[in-house]
Amino acid sequence: MPTESDDIELSEHELREIAGYAAACARRVLSAFEQSLPADTRPRDAIDAAEAFAGGGRRTAALRQSAWVAYRAAREAVSPAAVDAARAASHAAAAAYLHPKASAHQVKHILGAAAHAARAEEWAAAEDRSVRVTGGTLDWALHHAPAAVPAVLGRLPAAPPGDGRVGELLRELDAALRA
Repeated sequence: MPTESDDIELSEHELREIAGYAAACARRVLSAFEQSLPADTRPRDAIDAAEAFAGGGRRTAALRQSAWVAYRAAREAVSPAAVDAARAASHAAAAAYLHPKASAHQVKHILGAAAHAARAEEWAAAEDRSVRVTGGTLDWALHHAPAAVPAVLGRLPAAPPGDGRVGELLRELDAALRA
């Protein structure tokens, strides 16, 4: 297992696959944010930027900025589901900035969008009893991860402890993808 100071191999193709995966996870719960703040496009813009990068676009300052802007949208959201949906979008755009360092923190860049999307889904189910959660996004994330996700995770230490329920979801997905 690599140590925190080791560099890892990380190809541009892998980075694009990871960003596309993170964007797909975040898009699954975007409606939780948009139902709460329909005129606020910041999370959608972050997801769109991540998808553009995944599709061959450049990794630009605007892409990085879209991650921060979506994060600010999460801080302004009222509904817990909207907060985590915006955080998922923020993580999607930030996935393009995964560093080639063997740090457990980098696992958050890979799986943060999926973990926050799964938490948004849980919140949505708690807020509206007609919403059913049966593994939803977390199960989807496990079964739709492109080859780059487990390959890069295998070069990193396991997900770090902490971060409450989102951290639990992150570690659950990390362990399942490494199995």
